[in-house]
Amino acid sequence: MSAAANTLSGSVPKTAQKRVSGWAQLKRLSPYVARHKSEVAIGFVTQAGMGITGTLLPLILGAITDCLKGAEVPLAQLGRLTQIALGPLLPYYHPKDPHTLAVFCSALVIICAVQGVFSYWTRQILIGLSRDIEYDLRNDLMSKLVQMEPEFYVRNRTGELMSRCTNDLNAVRMVLGPGIMYSANTIATMVLAVTLMFWISATLSVYVLLPVPIVAVSVWLFGRQIHALYGKIQASLAVLSAKAQENLAGVRVVRAYVQEDAEIRGFDAPNREYIDRNLRLIFFWSLFMPLLQMLFGLTFILVLWQGGRQVVLNRITLGELIAFYTFMTRLIFPMIALGFVTNIFQRGGASMGRLNYILDSEPKISDAHAVFGKAEEIRGEIEFRNLTFTYPTVRSDTDGTKSNGNAAVNKPVLHDISLRVPAGSILAVVGPTGSGKSTLASLIARLWEAPPGTLFVDGRPIREWPLETLRRAVGYVPQDTFLFSETLRENIAFGVDSATDEEIQEAADVASIAAEIGEFPAQFNTMVGERGITLSGGQKQRSAIARAVIRDPKILILDDSLSSVDTGTEERILKRLDAILRQRTTILISHRVSTVQHADQIVVLRDGSIVERGTHVELLERGGYYADLYQKQLLEEELERE
Repeated sequence: MSAAANTLSGSVPKTAQKRVSGWAQLKRLSPYVARHKSEVAIGFVTQAGMGITGTLLPLILGAITDCLKGAEVPLAQLGRLTQIALGPLLPYYHPKDPHTLAVFCSALVIICAVQGVFSYWTRQILIGLSRDIEYDLRNDLMSKLVQMEPEFYVRNRTGELMSRCTNDLNAVRMVLGPGIMYSANTIATMVLAVTLMFWISATLSVYVLLPVPIVAVSVWLFGRQIHALYGKIQASLAVLSAKAQENLAGVRVVRAYVQEDAEIRGFDAPNREYIDRNLRLIFFWSLFMPLLQMLFGLTFILVLWQGGRQVVLNRITLGELIAFYTFMTRLIFPMIALGFVTNIFQRGGASMGRLNYILDSEPKISDAHAVFGKAEEIRGEIEFRNLTFTYPTVRSDTDGTKSNGNAAVNKPVLHDISLRVPAGSILAVVGPTGSGKSTLASLIARLWEAPPGTLFVDGRPIREWPLETLRRAVGYVPQDTFLFSETLRENIAFGVDSATDEEIQEAADVASIAAEIGEFPAQFNTMVGERGITLSGGQKQRSAIARAVIRDPKILILDDSLSSVDTGTEERILKRLDAILRQRTTILISHRVSTVQHADQIVVLRDGSIVERGTHVELLERGGYYADLYQKQLLEEELERE
């Protein structure tokens, strides 16, 4: 579809896009989380258990300190809370008693072990949950991508889509795993610790909370910067991935034209942009963490000063000051985690926005107008009625918005095409490059959408046929042959799960490639490499023909699929195909008259319009483009024989 290449830029200017917050983007994850609500509930229970057991540790340390100091009652300021938290241990408490130390230290070991168990299950459940949701998201992304029409892939480069489905998906997974886990841990620890700190000393707790407004404002400011920067970083990474993917896919062309240095220089610019944006992100992150550490240090000094005075004045015990200090120490990680979680959520929000672009994309070619319940067996009659077709494609930026540009409005590729192909007949289409031949073929397979009321299959508008029914009735061999990185057997049987070895062999025989496959060491189990790199152009085309034949389609489209084989091989393939072609509706597109001369009907396309039509004999008698093409090819064949 070479004409599509002319539709990559459009005249529609980019409109101002309303900025969507990261939190709004992340709301899209709610249905995924809801599928695993039992795991989420259990994870939060284990998280709460970890927080509660962790809260007991400072209290026991305070009681041990009071025991060493000789206090008659441990943690006297806490009163009833001491009875609730340390009730089972209090009967063993005696000032300056070695047995008391042994009991309380043993309790510390047991509580640490229990906390470790809770920590293990919290990570096992919540991190495992993030992997499960990642699995669901990846499946949904794949499902969406395979539904999208070619226009979507003209607007979006493969490398950019791959970056969204890998790097961005990983950033979203971090939100669902470490992000949720650290958030829950931060909330649980801060609530319990701050409550008990106020119980011990409200005055000291106020000193501890003094930097909180500064931290909140810092988190908000730095969070906005991180969100904006990370969106740009992911966009740069997508461009970088696309550049790398294109160079790897076209490495043979790069080497053949000695463009290694030029491509390396071309790769350097997006690579430098990606690094510079990451360095700017590191700059903000480097400011944020020292700010938090400075605030923590000043707070510890202030609490040590004022807490020491209260111990001297007998307002609190030394054990309570130690417990208070331990609670403060436990707050350090949640406060640092607050910055870490902010970073995770801002990155995840930016990445989720890029994933939402894919998830929210709707295929323009769908079953919206399909009529179900009618006879679903396609016979193969095709009719074009005054069809004029223009490619709708406009290239998008990486955020899914249309590019700026002042390019001319797309011109029609096909003009006023009226053509009827009876079921079981052979239509041949010839014409110069860019005349619209491949576009005509792709419209039949509904890879592009024909205007309403212009294309009919068996007398019904093509849009009324369910896509699955239509495409299962079509065997399409495009001019740009694509083979998967699998075995020849799997490539030929692609789309026919029940294909037997005999059917695969027969399809290969029809395509005149079975003999060559038999000479390969692994025969049909030969791996063809990426895009069939280990096969010649002719072998790839014949493998693709075998793939179409084995489907036993009602409509067979061969889009210049014999261009890479010699004339002798072409004749053998056409002889083997003749019986098959006569049993179905066939569309033959070719530059060779020898390929199409036995067709029931031949049309000549020039500049998107039908300029000649008829049988081989009729067109030769007219002396037009077809006759001229025939004479040129006869002359070429004679020169080759000489």
